[in-house]
Amino acid sequence: MTRFNGCIDLHHGKVKQIVGGSLLDDSPDQLTTNFVSEESPSFYSKLYKENNVTRCHVIKLGPNNDEAAKEALAAWPNGLQVGGGITLDNAQHWLSLGASKVIVTSYLFPGATFSKERLIQLCELVGKDRLVVDVSCRKKNNKWLVAMDKWQTMTDMEVNKETLDMLSQYCSEFLIHAADVEGLCNGIDEALVERLGEWVTIPATYAGGGRSMEDLKLVDKLSNGKVDLTFGSALDIFGGNGVTFQECVEWNEQHK
Repeated sequence: MTRFNGCIDLHHGKVKQIVGGSLLDDSPDQLTTNFVSEESPSFYSKLYKENNVTRCHVIKLGPNNDEAAKEALAAWPNGLQVGGGITLDNAQHWLSLGASKVIVTSYLFPGATFSKERLIQLCELVGKDRLVVDVSCRKKNNKWLVAMDKWQTMTDMEVNKETLDMLSQYCSEFLIHAADVEGLCNGIDEALVERLGEWVTIPATYAGGGRSMEDLKLVDKLSNGKVDLTFGSALDIFGGNGVTFQECVEWNEQHK
């Protein structure tokens, strides 16, 4: 059964909701921000903890987010996954700071080319059970390609059954942002969710475009309950008016 999983997106130390496709290093003035929270990262950690919203992720979008991420982890030790700049050199450090799992993308794609060697090394270092592979993607020529560097660089990996089967040998979970619709609140990528439901064999969380409780029901239907959903900009705790946090908590309680 599809569940609601939470997110804490960090940008320059603040909890924000950003249109995914606008995260350009060389053009910061083009950044489209939907919401900047007045609350601290720990506020959201405690909110998720108190309402038993598990498998939530903290994503560091670029530099100047380490202290904010540490604050979030400290508020719920071993309750949150952390991603953004995770490498072989720092993965263990983030686990020691209280992350339940580390989430990796860009490190696996030196020069935008997939390195199985790096995946195996990371898996051996932290253990399969504590590794999440982020296969966030953008659509190109009717294929979904993994996108790295804040979703700006297309890699050589297509998201399909073959690659997900291979990756799942070395990780315990997937996180998939549909970067083309991330932050737009115009609805989910239905075709991607349906395919993921057919392909995934381990827990997977989809993010991107969710705008109402109907989308939670739709993900459940399209994926046969095999893919979970996270809401961002549409959620009331992030300034949205499409869905309330309380509705999501009640959904999870009803669908245990």
